[in-house]
Amino acid sequence: MTSIVIPAHNEARVIGRLLDALLSDTAAAGAGPGPDIVVVCNGCTDDTAAVAGARGPRVRVVQTPVPGKHGALRLGDEHAEGFPRLYVDADVVLRAADVRALEAALADGQGVLAAAPGRDLPLAGCAWAVRAYYRVWQLLPAVREGLFGRGVIAVTERGHARIAALPPVMADDLAASLAFAPAERRVVEEARVVVSPPRTWRDLLRRRVRAATSSAELERVQAAARAAGAGGGRAAPSARTGTADLRALVLAQPGLLPAVGVFLVAAVAARRGARRAIRAGDFSTWLRDESSREG
Repeated sequence: MTSIVIPAHNEARVIGRLLDALLSDTAAAGAGPGPDIVVVCNGCTDDTAAVAGARGPRVRVVQTPVPGKHGALRLGDEHAEGFPRLYVDADVVLRAADVRALEAALADGQGVLAAAPGRDLPLAGCAWAVRAYYRVWQLLPAVREGLFGRGVIAVTERGHARIAALPPVMADDLAASLAFAPAERRVVEEARVVVSPPRTWRDLLRRRVRAATSSAELERVQAAARAAGAGGGRAAPSARTGTADLRALVLAQPGLLPAVGVFLVAAVAARRGARRAIRAGDFSTWLRDESSREG
């Protein structure tokens, strides 16, 4: 049986829409009882547990007073019943049909250990600079090909063993994506996930500062592993955007030049904003974007 683990910290405003989407078309599809769904409410001070529990017996709610996504994922693993296993952020929208498409990709016998759905970003209502940023971001090779930034990753039992061994880092989805070689991971475009973007420039920068900080933490962990002899001295995989990537986009689509300028401003501002946390070794402060959780 497929298991879905949903870590949730104060997500009462949005978790209902995810659970309704996961539950809505199961019976109509004639696909049996549907996946096992475990919601791990970690450090919640709102009604997340009550909202999830109201969705009926298909949803099991586990609670812990300790906030933190990594701990919530591992606690969810203790309660999940089967494979393939999906880890799904509480603030995205994924349907049962999309779950089945991911299941099929992992079961096709081609050695795929991890999969993620195609990404839909509803940008209506976002500030123009946010729309410009994501116009570029979505075209970057690493973003198109990686499993990160989608709020969903599905793994086989072998794939699960690999990500369960990863150290706790803020950039958990990036670390999980990089843990698999290109031939071992797949973006399944037939499956779709709706990822709500930040609506304001300020909230975009909060997300990007968090991303810059968490990427720096991951690189430190990778460097420490190499120093300890792990990885056989090979260079650590990376998803960083280089100037060559941006140059190639502009050469292919000259009309993107203004948007690339916005992207660069955001990137520089994020790196500056992340410096203090990186110097202090603060890789636990989660700069949360609330605008994407507005109704």
